[in-house]
Amino acid sequence: MRRLSAILIMAAALTGCMTASVVPDFAAKPYVSFNREDAVAIALREWRLFGSLSDLPGSPEPAMAKPERVPGLWERVGEYWWLGLGGQGREARWTGKHDEKGRVFPALDDERYAWSAAFISYVMRIAGAGERFPYAANHAAYVNATASGQSAILSAHAPQSYAPKLGDISCFGREWASGLRFSDLPTNGYWPGHCALVVAREGNTLSVVGGNEADAVTMEHVIIASDGGLSSLNHRSEWPIVIEVRYDSDTEPGPR
Repeated sequence: MRRLSAILIMAAALTGCMTASVVPDFAAKPYVSFNREDAVAIALREWRLFGSLSDLPGSPEPAMAKPERVPGLWERVGEYWWLGLGGQGREARWTGKHDEKGRVFPALDDERYAWSAAFISYVMRIAGAGERFPYAANHAAYVNATASGQSAILSAHAPQSYAPKLGDISCFGREWASGLRFSDLPTNGYWPGHCALVVAREGNTLSVVGGNEADAVTMEHVIIASDGGLSSLNHRSEWPIVIEVRYDSDTEPGPR
């Protein structure tokens, strides 16, 4: 029994070392405290990298079909997977067009390799959340973990009872989970969905940035109703779940 315990402890230590070794020191230590300003800035940087795509009329159109598969960007999606998941699991080895064995998968199969949760995990990891965020390959895993009280820095809310702040995460269910509500959490398992990081608020409109929308990092605009409910600008979907992120500070401390 003692030998088994020692093996398990060693395996856990090696897993921790592996995760730490793939994450840059500035994020793993981290060099600055986990803060809203950095999380928002990281999400906006990635949005600009993909061409500043938005749901607003007159916004730029994608310069190419399926941006996630073009040179320079499929590798970036691979970094979301690798760094977001800390090098753990087969999904960590995916890119915008490759499976875990490095094989190019057909573009029509890209829903099997949806990377929007990897994007959120990447932003949280690079912003310095450390081991306090429940990094996952799908949104259901970290939303359910949040609703179950498994993270000291996250709380799940209905938007009617909590006004999202910059750096918080808004979510909704997709496909057969399109009727998902905050009151359904935590669920018993996986559900398809989408989440995005709140990066701005102007009046009753939130700007949120998420991955794997139109095969890119895009900005959507979410309308705040009089009761606090959230819905997309184009009324395509409601956003019935908000994850409050308790950062160590609102702004990046120290000298610039």
